[in-house]
Amino acid sequence: MPTLMRLLSIIGLIVTGAVLSMYLLVSYVEPEPREIIVEIQKEGFE
Repeated sequence: MPTLMRLLSIIGLIVTGAVLSMYLLVSYVEPEPREIIVEIQKEGFE
């Protein structure tokens, strides 16, 4: 079971890093990225 928890934590770190880097990239390119990110999150969760 410790292997599964380690795998899940690694996946969580990768996902968090990807989301943070995407947010930083979008906010660097566009000064007002919040509406775009909200739309992406809504489409992704549906």
